[in-house]
Amino acid sequence: MKQVIKWGVIGSGGIARRRTIPEGLMQAENTKLIAVYDTDPRVNSEVAVQFGTQACDSIDSLLSSDINAVYIASPAYVHMEQVVACARAKKHILCEKPLGMTVEETGRMIAACKEAGVLLGVGLMMRFHSQHQAALQLIQEGKLGKPVYGRAQLSCWYPPIEGAWRQVPALGGGGSLMDMGGHCIDLLQMYFGKIKSVSCFINNHIHDYASEDSAVATFLFKGGAMATVDTFFCIPDSSSQNVLELYGSKGSILAKNTIGQGEAGEMIAYLEGDDAGYDAAQSREGGSGIVITPPPVNTYRAEIEEFNSAIRENRPPVNNHEVGRLNQLILAACYESARSGKTVEIEYE
Repeated sequence: MKQVIKWGVIGSGGIARRRTIPEGLMQAENTKLIAVYDTDPRVNSEVAVQFGTQACDSIDSLLSSDINAVYIASPAYVHMEQVVACARAKKHILCEKPLGMTVEETGRMIAACKEAGVLLGVGLMMRFHSQHQAALQLIQEGKLGKPVYGRAQLSCWYPPIEGAWRQVPALGGGGSLMDMGGHCIDLLQMYFGKIKSVSCFINNHIHDYASEDSAVATFLFKGGAMATVDTFFCIPDSSSQNVLELYGSKGSILAKNTIGQGEAGEMIAYLEGDDAGYDAAQSREGGSGIVITPPPVNTYRAEIEEFNSAIRENRPPVNNHEVGRLNQLILAACYESARSGKTVEIEYE
């Protein structure tokens, strides 16, 4: 019988209530939700009733309950202090991205968890999508050849909303790039490895709040591949296909709507093999491609079950603190490039 991992949630409203609690914590095997906390007592009470758990009136109260791990889904500006508090209480932590507001904060969070001997994971659930994992397997098997270019897109319509912390840089760390671009960057690094340099543009093109509503970043990877991330808060939801494009010397993997909060999407691989010769006519006829349709996986459940396994096996989770640190490092370089108008080289420790 596997150990039941007991969870608490900090920031029970928002994404926790919509997705991670009902789809992850309530569905994952050998998992029990013990307690929840939110700065809004009314919302927290509603969540507790909805999911049959205890509503705590403080983080200290939650940490004193019988839990093994904490899922943090609060605004980014409080991630560091909450992670440190959980670490001092000897609780394992799965924290939504970003891991803090700056690379320095990320380092302090990691240090606190190492000192306490607890695991720290980052909420990048899109890497668990079954089609994303199938694409990774094709790349690892060499079916795509040498990686050449990638594109990851994630956009939505996010108009000005009173009290929306993602629209205030001091609370969220940034806008569309920080909030959605982090997922895209993580996927591209999962496929192509470490990034060498970045060049980025951000803008407030449609909305007038302080955080950017538009961002495009270009990356050069250490292995020589290039990629772009385009992410917007000012494109209607149904108008963005949230594409993932991966090109290599032997073909391509093209997807629509696999990037996002769902578990579906379309993905087709066009693979040439090793014997493709030069076609002077550049013919594009034929080549219907291979439809990639592995059994769908709920990414929130997969993320919780992976973290549970890491606790039981005393190992870092797949989406571990180093994944979160690299993500934060690249995001920081993107914003530096946008401010300076220059390409920024990534300095790895």
